[in-house]
Formats: sequence, structure tokens, C-alpha cells
Amino acid sequence: MNMRSTRSTVTFSNPFTLPGYPGKLPAGDYEVLVEEELLQGVSFEAYRRTATYMTVRGQGAYAGRSELRVTTESDLKEARRQDADTSEANNRSEAALSPQEDTR
Repeated sequence: MNMRSTRSTVTFSNPFTLPGYPGKLPAGDYEVLVEEELLQGVSFEAYRRTATYMTVRGQGAYAGRSELRVTTESDLKEARRQDADTSEANNRSEAALSPQEDTR
């Protein structure tokens, strides 16, 4: 069975959660590892995703450690969508504030 792995980085601007894990993860850059297997018996090269992992760095007493958390493509997309929605809402609320006029 032929396998391949792809690494990428996703950036969260706000704290976020992933289904199946307690607590919020801090904003920042996270490495995502996708594993895929080559499909056999087709006339062209095609791969099927078999696993998606996200590297999470430890904090506090666990600083210096990291773990690969199993996730799904859809859970990761949903977390990124919520992060974008939160950032957009924050930007709208900041834009609604007008600077104070200098009355001197």
C-alpha cells in the first residue's frame, strides 16, 4: 500500500475548540498532517485521506511537549470558519467605535 503525508500550517487568530477535546486551544500557528493512501485499480493516480492530525504544543506544566491530535477535515474546517467569523465580528465592533474628538 502506497502512502503519502502532507504537512501544512493553519493559523487561528482566536482561541478555538476541537470536538472531542476539552478546553480551548490558544490562538496561533498549528501544523496539520494529512495521511493518504493510493487508490488501487483506477487508471489514474488518486489518493484517499486516511487520517488528519493537528500538532498541539503543551502549555504550563506541559510546556516543551507536543501531541498529535486526531481530527477530521470537516472539524478543522468548522474551527477555521468559526475563527474567521469571530475575527470578522471583532473587526466590526472595533470599526463601530469612533475616535474621540479633541475638544480643546
